[in-house]
This record gives sequence, structure tokens and C-alpha cells, in this order.
Amino acid sequence: MKLLLSGLLGCFIFISQPAYAQKNAINKIDFFKDEAMLDVTVEAYWSKLMKQKNKIGQITPARFITKLPDSSVVNEPLNLTVRGHFRRDYCFVPPLKMAFQKTDSSRMHPLKSIKLVSTCRLGSGYQQYLLKEYLVYKMYNLLTDKSLRVRLLNINYKDSSEKKDGFSGYAFFIEDVKEMGKRNNCIEWTKGKIFTESTERKQMTLVAIFEYMIGNTDWSVPTPHNIKLIQLKDDPSSRPFAVAYDFDYAGIINTDYAVPDPLMNTETVTQRVYRGFSRTMEELNETLELFKQQKENIYALVNNFILLTNGSKKNMINYLDGFFDLINKPRDVKSVFIDNARSE
Repeated sequence: MKLLLSGLLGCFIFISQPAYAQKNAINKIDFFKDEAMLDVTVEAYWSKLMKQKNKIGQITPARFITKLPDSSVVNEPLNLTVRGHFRRDYCFVPPLKMAFQKTDSSRMHPLKSIKLVSTCRLGSGYQQYLLKEYLVYKMYNLLTDKSLRVRLLNINYKDSSEKKDGFSGYAFFIEDVKEMGKRNNCIEWTKGKIFTESTERKQMTLVAIFEYMIGNTDWSVPTPHNIKLIQLKDDPSSRPFAVAYDFDYAGIINTDYAVPDPLMNTETVTQRVYRGFSRTMEELNETLELFKQQKENIYALVNNFILLTNGSKKNMINYLDGFFDLINKPRDVKSVFIDNARSE
């Protein structure tokens, strides 16, 4: 009888394990690997947040509601803070940071405090801008693991005061730079200002060419601006790796609020300018080979993305065509990446 009861108890524990596992906190690595879009409701006093979006450090309590792939429903508290500079002032929906709270029953808390990129304003055009920027991150991921991953969301912004109607739109989470560093056995750089050419050379070449491919000049290493730096965890003397982010000023997206940098002597943001330093043809060919190897995958990201309109797809593909045509012509490669590269 004891053996029978022991066997039944063992079976019960075994059968119960999957159900228990479903209640566990999410795996943050798997969360960003998942390509499925999450339908989410974020309930907050949105009308008040919009009025006070320029108050630095203002915290707005909210609730995050979604159904995860295992069919379990999440309904958890979190805190919202407004971030950013230009988009904080210009956009109807400001860039946000979501801080998930750790409780016994919470599942989202491994994300901790995470950046959310929302559509700048309501309307289909701005939705397309957001989706294009999401795809730019995915293109970057194809070229290097030293890049920030993103997770697409479809958000219903529900006003908890019920004083105003809610609104909805696409958005995406951006992986925390510390978590990205851990994936690459790196830690975030904390040693202050560093010049562009003092970073890891091979990775800097890739980043500079990637920024050229998407037509983005809105970045700087020394400042730093739209660049994060990570360093090998086990080698404190190693050069840091540059990691690019924030691509809404890129020509491949061509937002209506993006303006060309006067220092670039360009008339529109769609005009490409290489902001990297000179490299040898051998170095360039090695890096450009990575882009050529991923060309079909990059194009597939655009062509197979059902949320993009045909017009958006055509514009992105045409823009990419200009880059891939150029890198197949040695004379043009030399002209752009050597003869007209930065020297200081």
C-alpha cells in the first residue's frame, strides 16, 4: 500500500510540473527570441501622463495585461516613466520605460526596467515608421550578436480614469544593454568618454557600414549618442565594442520629422554619408562579405513582413538596392569607404 501511495504521489508531482512551470517567470532570452507579436493592454492614467510628460522622473502606476504563448494571462502592476528628448516633446506618445515589479506571482519581472518604443503619433503613416524601425533592429541582429534585440507589441492604451477614450498602436521592447552584454560575455562600458577609433576595430567597421546602409548619421561614439559600449567581461584591458540603437532618423525609414544634420551637407536624410574612418580594402571586403551573405535574409525580413504596406516595402527595398549595388563595385567601395571616409 505504501509503495502504491508513493508511486501515485510521484506521478502527481511529475504531472504537476508542467503546470507549475507555466507560472514561473518568463525567460528574458527566450522572450526576445520569440518572433510572435504580443497583444497587450497597458492601463494607466494616460490623459494625466500626456499632460505631465515633460516632468523629469514622474512615475505613473499602470497595469500590464497580455496572454503569453502558453495561454496564461498576465495582469501585473508596473511603473511608467517618460524618457527621451526630442520625441518626448514632439510625439503624442512619448518614449517610455516600463519597470515591472517583482512579486511572488509576477511573470514579467525578469525584464526589470525596459525601454518601450511607441508610434510617435497616431495614424497609419507613423505606424509604418515604427514597423520599419523594428525591422532595422532585426537586420542588425542578422549581422552581429552584439546588437539589441526587440519584441513587437500591439498595444491598447486604456485610460484608467475613463475620462478619455483609449487608443492603440504598434510598439516594441528593446532589450536592456546589460542583458545584451551578458549574451556576449561582456559588461557595459563605464570608463567614460572614448574616441571612435579606440573601440574594437572590426566591430566599429561593421557598425559604421550598417549605419551607412540604413542611411543614418544620427550617432556618435565620443558623445556618446545612440551608441552603447560593451567590453569583454574577462579582459578589462580590451577595447569596447560599439552597439548602435535608435534608428528613427535613418533614411531607410524617412520619418517626416527627421532633418539632415547641417554638418553632413545633405538636403534630405535619405542621402547616405559614411561617418566611419578609413579602412583597407581587405578590411572592407571582409566586413562587406557579411552583408552580402545576409542580403537575402535582410530582403526577406521586409518582403515577408505582413504588417508593412506594399509602398513601405517598395521604399525599403529600393533603398537597400542602392547599398547592395554599391558594395559590388570596388571603385565605389574605395570612393565611399576610403577616399571619403573621416580622417578626424
